[in-house]
Amino acid sequence: MIVGFVGLGNVGGKLAGSLLRNGVDLVVHDLRPDLTAEFAGRGAAVAGDAAGLMQACDVVITCLPSPAASDAVMAQMLPHVGPGKTWLEMSTTDAAEVTRLGQLVIDKGGAAADCPVSGGCHRADTGNISIFAGCDRATFERVFQLLTKMGRRILHTGELGSASVLKVVTNYLATANLVSCCEALVVAKAAGMDLGTAYEAIKISSGTSFVHETESQVILNGSRDISFTMDLVSKDVGLFQQVADRAGVPLEISPLLQQIFEDGQARYGSRELSPNIIRRLEDATGLSILAPGFPPEMTDDEPEEPGYEVVPGGRA
Repeated sequence: MIVGFVGLGNVGGKLAGSLLRNGVDLVVHDLRPDLTAEFAGRGAAVAGDAAGLMQACDVVITCLPSPAASDAVMAQMLPHVGPGKTWLEMSTTDAAEVTRLGQLVIDKGGAAADCPVSGGCHRADTGNISIFAGCDRATFERVFQLLTKMGRRILHTGELGSASVLKVVTNYLATANLVSCCEALVVAKAAGMDLGTAYEAIKISSGTSFVHETESQVILNGSRDISFTMDLVSKDVGLFQQVADRAGVPLEISPLLQQIFEDGQARYGSRELSPNIIRRLEDATGLSILAPGFPPEMTDDEPEEPGYEVVPGGRA
């Protein structure tokens, strides 16, 4: 099986690296020549464009920053789709859009799945990230072994588009948790608490979470580097809001999160690291939310393990 990968950014580059590390015959494409040159040096072949990549490969993976980018790439690839071709969309994208594009692939005799990842860039780098897969069961079984070379926990979420719904649900929760962690740390500092102690108190309590145990650390270090930016947060919360709007669900917290990150981008720039949303409170209070002994970035210290399917309760 020859696998193509389009999009070698923060997440895509790490996923593609896992494929190479696990012996996959890989062809890559990206608009940045420095990224494709790096992969060529590691043994990957390089395609000059997305059309050539689809022609050369059995499975093509896209991991791109927006639905518009995926649409543009698919426009190049679609004329070369046919029986035996499979498209895996690993971008965080709109469920309706991935369903539309996937149906175009299916109509030409190919197979399609949306396969977004969750768990942080540090776990994407080690093959220990989680992967959601939305597609028919036959397609899932065909691509399952490939997915296990990039992730540890693989969840078949249902039909095409379902994985993208659940991905933006989880990203929304992570965003809400980030904002609440920022408020908690600033209030603890304002109340005279030692921030190292406050971090540990939250970690060992009912208030802990994945976001606290990762992003709070880089906040307290001062690097604020989680390899994710404010514009991407706004995109993801916006996608979640679209899901809610289509389903007719009136939300209260989601619009507030959108306002907070719109303000953060206006103040600090759209490409500012997302944990620096805490600067809004630092600026308002004059407090510096820093503490010694925390790392500048997160690393995954768990050994890479073979991937496996996660079976929802009641289906086992």
